[in-house]
Amino acid sequence: MSALESSPTGASGTDWSLGSAASAPRSPPPADRFARYHRGDRNFFLVYVALIWLGILSGFGPQVIKHIKTDAPAYPPIVHVHALVFVGWLTLLTTQVLLIRSGRASVHRKLGIAGAILAAVMIVVGPATAVVTDRIRLALPHPDPGFLAVQMMDIVAFAGLIIPAFVWRKDPSVHKRLILLATIYISDAGFARWQGGAMEALFGNGFWGNATQLYLGSDLLVLGMGLYDWMTRKRLHRAYIAGVAWIGAVELTALSVYTSPGWAPIALRLLGH
Repeated sequence: MSALESSPTGASGTDWSLGSAASAPRSPPPADRFARYHRGDRNFFLVYVALIWLGILSGFGPQVIKHIKTDAPAYPPIVHVHALVFVGWLTLLTTQVLLIRSGRASVHRKLGIAGAILAAVMIVVGPATAVVTDRIRLALPHPDPGFLAVQMMDIVAFAGLIIPAFVWRKDPSVHKRLILLATIYISDAGFARWQGGAMEALFGNGFWGNATQLYLGSDLLVLGMGLYDWMTRKRLHRAYIAGVAWIGAVELTALSVYTSPGWAPIALRLLGH
């Protein structure tokens, strides 16, 4: 994982700065260009990482505590691997932001290699965990095999954002927005666990009910990113616009497949049932 914030220009000549006043361009950019840096960026991206942690811990924390207290059957090993990998990603992201804030850009760049490897592992472990856990849930009352569509599309969304994030890692304004969008998207499960019940009570389980249960929390963070850029630059970044379009297309696809009557039998076959 590379810069969500950036540091002064290194020996390579690449500007890894995220937006401190000291590293801002001496003259303002042309009016038709997106300003790469703003003094508020430094705190904005750190706050957003904290909000993602809050959403994940609020959603999964009570579930894990309940699992331990009730002496429930142990989770399959793949679930522990999944938790380790995905928490590792958030921990690395947090570390990267803090490294930049402390001026340790060289360490930050080296850890970026580990981030790329970890992202590749996540793209494999995510679907594998979904298949294993969904097979187990088939033996429980009221199974929902169709939910496999949402789980798989989560990884599709993440891959579609994280790959270009690393490709454009030398353009901090592109890179950091795609990294953050990718991480926000895969945090949807955490947000859904603590706000999904309220949304179900309000909107039911139809298309829009499922949309708010599954994506409202993470989508609000996505919209907040755009609001921040508009307030600080009076325009939206092209990477943000492309990322939001991708997120919208993936969510629409996931919801359409999930709510389609013909999908559940297909999902059952995919799960080997």
